[in-house]
Amino acid sequence: MAAAFRKAAKSRQREHRERSQPGFRKHLGLLEKKKDYKLRADDYRKKQEYLRALRKKALEKNPDEFYYKMTRVKLQDGVHVIKQSKEEVTPEQLKLMRTQDVKYIEMKRVAEAKKIERLKSELHLLDFQGKQQNKHVFFFDTKKEVAQFDVATHLQTAPELVDRVFNRPRIETLQKEKVKGVTHQTGLKRIAKERQKQYNCLTQRIEREKKLFVIAQKIQTRKDLLDKTQKVKLQIEALGTRNPQEHLFFIDEAQIRIDLALSLPSALHANSQS
Repeated sequence: MAAAFRKAAKSRQREHRERSQPGFRKHLGLLEKKKDYKLRADDYRKKQEYLRALRKKALEKNPDEFYYKMTRVKLQDGVHVIKQSKEEVTPEQLKLMRTQDVKYIEMKRVAEAKKIERLKSELHLLDFQGKQQNKHVFFFDTKKEVAQFDVATHLQTAPELVDRVFNRPRIETLQKEKVKGVTHQTGLKRIAKERQKQYNCLTQRIEREKKLFVIAQKIQTRKDLLDKTQKVKLQIEALGTRNPQEHLFFIDEAQIRIDLALSLPSALHANSQS
């Protein structure tokens, strides 16, 4: 009971507040309390201890000190950075990596080919701008028929539909049946824009598939040149001529020219003795 009374009495006591900064010292900011001084003092002592440890380390440093790690570490912007050593790649590993590259590129090329086939089946390439324009030839017996010829009348369709290569109904079909699908101009423009976008995508995929095929062929050629089991045969043509042929081989994009002029005298000498 007494404890509860003391707690109730404390709640009614006067609130003791910390003294604020005097008026003539307002320009100095808030009055620093002991907890603020404690934080500042601890930070100052921590920095002084760190500087003292650095001075001690500099005084006790051995100028002849050496560690093997020093050969692999360099100082960059005050920070020790370990040099990344280049791994030596053997010819077998290089051949394996290029084989994997060929398989990966071939996989991507097959995926592009499948996407191209799917787009072709959807678009049919009927009104594609890059497609070669077909010709429709009409034959007549007299020049009078040629002068009186009208394409719309001959095809029995509306003049507005003459330029279309697909979905070109006749006039009787238009009179009997209703027009299905989108008819307003905005919808037709949107459909034409989407179709043109698909055609552009198809063109890009075809070009990408061609480039992947060329890259795969180049990598396969380099891999074959690295193969030591298959020897490259040199064929000397026209031994009797004074201008020997020069055979060119491309190995890793470095052109190696094999001049057969040195081998011709010995070959001719052997033929003359036989």
